[in-house]
Amino acid sequence: MTRFSNLFKVITVSITFSMLAVPLTSDAQGYQKTATGAKATINGTTTEIQFFGPEIVRIVKVPDGKSFNKESLSVIKKPENISVTLKQKGDELNLSSGKLIVMLNLKSGEVDFAGNKGNALLKEKQNSGTFTPFNDAGSSTYTVSQAFVLDADEPIYGLGQHQRGNLNQRNQTYRNMIQGNTEDVVPFFQSVKGYGVFWDNYSPTTFADGQDGTSFKSDVGDGIDYYFMYGGNSDGVIARMRDLTGQVPMFPLWTYGYWQSKQRYKSQDELVGVVQKYRDLKVPLDGIIQDWQYWGNNYLWNAMDFLNSEYPNPKKMVNDVHGLNAHMIISIWASFGPQTLQYREMRPKNMLLDFKTWPESGSDKWPPLQDYPSGVVPYDVYNPGARDIFWKYANKGLFSVGIDGWWMDSTEPDHAQFKPSDLDIKTYLGSFRKVRNAFPLMTVGGVYDHQRATTSDKRVFILTRSAFAGQQRYGANTWSGDLTSSWQVLKNQIPTGLNFSLSAIPYWNSDIGGFFLSKFRRKLADPDYRELYTRWLEFGTFCPMMRSHGDDAPREIYQFGKKGDKVYDAIEKFINLRYSLLPYIYSTSWDVTAHQSSMMRALFMDFANDKDTWNINTEFMFGKSMLVHPVTEPMYTKPGQVMGRDTIKLEDFSTIKTKQTYLPKGTNWYDFWTGEKIIGGQKMNKQTPIDIIPIYIKAGSVIPFGPQVQYAAEKKWDNLKISVYPGADGDFTLYEDENDNYNYEKGKYSEIRFHWDDKTRTLKIADRTGSFNGMINDRKFDIILTPAGSNLEGARVVKSVAYNGKSVSVKL
Repeated sequence: MTRFSNLFKVITVSITFSMLAVPLTSDAQGYQKTATGAKATINGTTTEIQFFGPEIVRIVKVPDGKSFNKESLSVIKKPENISVTLKQKGDELNLSSGKLIVMLNLKSGEVDFAGNKGNALLKEKQNSGTFTPFNDAGSSTYTVSQAFVLDADEPIYGLGQHQRGNLNQRNQTYRNMIQGNTEDVVPFFQSVKGYGVFWDNYSPTTFADGQDGTSFKSDVGDGIDYYFMYGGNSDGVIARMRDLTGQVPMFPLWTYGYWQSKQRYKSQDELVGVVQKYRDLKVPLDGIIQDWQYWGNNYLWNAMDFLNSEYPNPKKMVNDVHGLNAHMIISIWASFGPQTLQYREMRPKNMLLDFKTWPESGSDKWPPLQDYPSGVVPYDVYNPGARDIFWKYANKGLFSVGIDGWWMDSTEPDHAQFKPSDLDIKTYLGSFRKVRNAFPLMTVGGVYDHQRATTSDKRVFILTRSAFAGQQRYGANTWSGDLTSSWQVLKNQIPTGLNFSLSAIPYWNSDIGGFFLSKFRRKLADPDYRELYTRWLEFGTFCPMMRSHGDDAPREIYQFGKKGDKVYDAIEKFINLRYSLLPYIYSTSWDVTAHQSSMMRALFMDFANDKDTWNINTEFMFGKSMLVHPVTEPMYTKPGQVMGRDTIKLEDFSTIKTKQTYLPKGTNWYDFWTGEKIIGGQKMNKQTPIDIIPIYIKAGSVIPFGPQVQYAAEKKWDNLKISVYPGADGDFTLYEDENDNYNYEKGKYSEIRFHWDDKTRTLKIADRTGSFNGMINDRKFDIILTPAGSNLEGARVVKSVAYNGKSVSVKL
């Protein structure tokens, strides 16, 4: 057994609180000690405080005399057996784990939280826990709410994915949150003070922050149920949340390469032809995606079979893609057309949810022809038998022919012509209203669990459009939905992705270029869009998944010109940059899995002492070494001739524009492109031609750069460039494994730690730890100092080091 052998087990925890046995009157100022905390009935409400770990505590409140039986869909952690000290002083009961103090006011019922030294963290607002009777599809329950009091200047982050463009969630109200195409509901926030709150409720929920406090209010709940966790800093909070709701498995190496997609490839020849074209152009590519309707018409929606005559030999198609050293994932939905085998098997078993979803019409015409209803409906994802049927057909029709992963679309799901009564529909777990927001968690988890049970030879990779708390444990990368392309939408993606990551779910991406091009009447012929697409792709280079996709116009690189054209060259340059960073990215992904880190990092995560970083929503850290500042405004177009309603814009590269970037204080920085050293705590102007965005490297960083390749695994990493950026001590761990199976869970991987001692200017390469099949035993590291990123290949090698797994020190 290794320390990771139990890391990835998916379990369900059912916890029952029986509040009936508390021998207290409604106004009694007393408490009852429990195995993991205490409970008390105060002013008609029974409150239970239950420590799940030294830094995680669950708070449950119910009306006196009511029982609370709940099986959490997000929380998989069991309460640890820890020592909790209880002390009562007057009306206050203090519960301490040694790392966290919880205070229960035995007179008011208010619960407060503090660090182990008594430093105040968070307080409940007095008398704010409410239970309003509610009839939920015939069941008597409550609408529940709880408010908190935060410091006036205390920023908070998270809440999933929202498209407003703000990073700090203070002074925001999100009413009646329900999963949507571009909105992902995760009722969790974290504070710059180093704590987090998870509101464990799956019904439509309102989050509000204002003069009346910070609150959650959910339509349905038998009780108030939330978790408070303390981590000391953002990484610590995320670690606690993942400890509670599940750890992050590794993706295959190839998923970090470049992906090409569009809505949609209409034949197997077209799809294979795109991969071949990339190979002919010698532009790197690892992933190609088949979107919808490979199954045929809408009445066969999501049949999970190649019934479209344009796909006569799907096995050959997949083999052709693999023969070109690429991988293929395919679109599957959480709904079925009435002529599919899945629909016909699920309907008699009451495994379908009868509300309108997309597509509404059996015809492909737009707008939908309502006289020809498609009959497509979602399946009951909460029913384990339905999830079994879902996988049976996905496995038989798709996985068995060699499909490498899943594009799980519409996992919110799409809800057309919404009626409030739709929420009364019965699911396996009760009303749809009760479990509404957990829909993506259940359907994504069903595919993950079943593929893991089928084989350990291929890692699960799921691209999905929606998420809920805990989904990080299911091998999924969430994209930001079907966005209408604009410069403002691109700008908004930065804080959107950061808040999603700050919700403890680390893997996120967006459609490079935006999905709809309705604001660009000339599509790819519009220079403004061509510039926007290029800048979006440059941003995508530093996202966990680099994926080009959209409607209205194809997005392959050759649609943007040819080699020698500025836009084409800029696109190619950043795709190649992505591949040179693969050793850094893959090692960072291991940091996510093994050490609960995050890949996209808001600046405050690494520079919390610098208050100037707290609200910056335009920059981020990619890993812990690279600061990235995407260009999100047009620079190289100018008005041209007026034609009808349009002013035709023209490209204008005659003047190089600049962009200003704030560099956090407390460290020095290096301009990635030039190697120039810069003191932190100031704003810097950087020239940003179409093929440059501001990128800065933190002093003390050690970054490995990989070889030029056409796909991720084309060449071994036996001659990496190790770039050192002096100015502070620093560490980096190079991680390697077998790339696409689960043997790493059995300890089959290796780590090589690099430590830079700035005072002695010595780079120490430690003994390699671990081993795996195919491991490189003897290799060379070329050490380079502060290289110019514009010429990595030509960077001067200070020293070349032969490395056979034994410690080596290199003085520079």
